[in-house]
Amino acid sequence: MKKTIDVQAAVTIASLEAIAAKAQGTFGVGGVMLDAFGNVLQAVHNQVIRDGVIWDPTAHGERQLVDWYYAETAKGRALPPPHEITIVTSLDPCCMCAGAILAAGFNVVVAANDRNAGINHDGSGTFPALPEALRPRARETFAYPAVLGTSSYARGATGAPPPFFIGKTIAEPTQALCSLVFEATTEAVMDLFNIDPPRAGLLDPATLPEDHAIVRALKRACPDALTYRATPHRPDAGLAPYLLHAMERDRAQGGAGNAVAFLDAFGNLLLCCHGRRTQSGIRTAFMECTRAYAQLRYKLMAGADAERQREVRRYLGHPKDGTFVHAVGPAGDALSFMELGAYGSTMEGALPSDNPTQFQYVQAGMPPEALRKLCASLPPLYRDLIGIDPVQVADEALIRELGGHQANGEPAPGRQ
Repeated sequence: MKKTIDVQAAVTIASLEAIAAKAQGTFGVGGVMLDAFGNVLQAVHNQVIRDGVIWDPTAHGERQLVDWYYAETAKGRALPPPHEITIVTSLDPCCMCAGAILAAGFNVVVAANDRNAGINHDGSGTFPALPEALRPRARETFAYPAVLGTSSYARGATGAPPPFFIGKTIAEPTQALCSLVFEATTEAVMDLFNIDPPRAGLLDPATLPEDHAIVRALKRACPDALTYRATPHRPDAGLAPYLLHAMERDRAQGGAGNAVAFLDAFGNLLLCCHGRRTQSGIRTAFMECTRAYAQLRYKLMAGADAERQREVRRYLGHPKDGTFVHAVGPAGDALSFMELGAYGSTMEGALPSDNPTQFQYVQAGMPPEALRKLCASLPPLYRDLIGIDPVQVADEALIRELGGHQANGEPAPGRQ
């Protein structure tokens, strides 16, 4: 087992993972997980892109490390508790990864700044992007070691590093490397999120025969796929049985009873997912849903010729043209913040003007004005480019249906 009690050496490991990510054609970010003695438990890099195709928009290094920890402990491996573990990352965590880390309880040491999407984007160490209740914990567990020098990469130390990193610094060239590797990959990777056809070029998967490969793949991912259809972007009470059934399964899997459905640009139900928090504390319903849709597309496109890839993209468009419907909307907790960030990572660009209500919820998790204030405080990528703005569904019957069954604890009708 490798061991490092020097922050410079730990950041070097993270930077090597970032270089590996760049070579893979994905965002150049890497991270390493250390125990309280500096032993390296695991090192990973960003996996958003594989084979030139989006594999998992949530596969950032830090999120993968958190899930790895849960997976290993589920296998019976004796690992230290999260508060004794530190994640050293080459780039300031995004909102998704910051939420995942805070929900799990790990410490973080950050090499390079990210003024666009980083949780410490303003460099103040006060974390104004976080819900107010989470800020003290972030100040106690996120550390930004000093970078000595006179260039734009230099900075003073903020935060609370683990004991073996106290007073230690990151070399300017190493931090510059972490920044430049990420910057060198950003444009090309984000372009891959924008090569799907526009709404006018999409085709309705409900018109495909049942034995078509795309339909078969949809049914494997979700047996209920294509069995419900709404007016595009306007889910109605017909969606309630699917959500209620998934909410019950979410509770059985260790969740609080949330569920997320994904409707395509034509209003077809493609996925309805519950969380799997018995497997990992951060595998919530939205994380499962956005990952499942990306991997559905990936499996159909990876290694396929250009014509097949075009067909898949036309019938299974970018999720920005569809609608994610959450049974319960965001709240002010770490998991909800993670999901807001994961939604941003799924979009990775501005929403189309004809689909501004891409993120909808049935039951509110927090007052709408508080949610708007939270979204207005997010880092620039989420606030200005993507414009994250969750809204409640317009259909009153759907709201009543979920509210009544949540209150009564009844199972979904016809879905038992």
